[in-house]
Amino acid sequence: MPIPWLDSDSINFPSTTKALTEPNGLLAAGGGLSVEWLTEAYRRGIFPWYQSGQPILWWSPDPRLTLAPASFVTSRSLKKLIRKHRYQISFDTNFIKVINQCALTERGSGGTWITTEMAYAYSELHRAGFAHSVEVWSGDILVGGLYGVALGKVFFGESMFSLEDNTSKLALFYLILHLKHWGFELIDCQIPSDHLISLGAINISRQDFNNRLVELVDQQENRIGKWEINLDLINKVND
Repeated sequence: MPIPWLDSDSINFPSTTKALTEPNGLLAAGGGLSVEWLTEAYRRGIFPWYQSGQPILWWSPDPRLTLAPASFVTSRSLKKLIRKHRYQISFDTNFIKVINQCALTERGSGGTWITTEMAYAYSELHRAGFAHSVEVWSGDILVGGLYGVALGKVFFGESMFSLEDNTSKLALFYLILHLKHWGFELIDCQIPSDHLISLGAINISRQDFNNRLVELVDQQENRIGKWEINLDLINKVND
């Protein structure tokens, strides 16, 4: 079944109810990757995913994997790692390095979806204050991290990487610590993943997900701009 082709001059996504069941969630092709295109897509529960050589493909899968910050499961191994104070955590200090490392990790596993075009688009989204990174450092070496998009009280997770054991989980732990403090209510994990389900994520229907976005995305306390680590929260964890 053909999917709509989007004109790059006009942002006009079809209803997510039109998404295909096979492949799950494929909604449309074409369009653009500007800040305006991406923020409108996320508001509607749509995200871009395509491989090198393909046109831009837009997706809205059903079901949708989500994680409530309060439901995050801290494993015994992660608790042990936190107590060791082995790593340093930062927010938004090297977004480009994080996304490039995520791209290398994806390519190493056979994927190529974080293309140069995608990396540039999300870097522009970061400069506009909507995309954010979490970095995990061992001295001055970046050993783990993640990035995603924040709108209203929703964080849309995009990708994470680990160069040492559990460092991506550590990035997620400290992100969630701050998201709870800031009043965020939902993390979008996009597609089913046993790894994320083990951390507390659950599948919900696309309709339920979109209903939550209507409630949460346009709320006033939208933390646009550079994010900073809250040292009081860090110190409470370390005590």
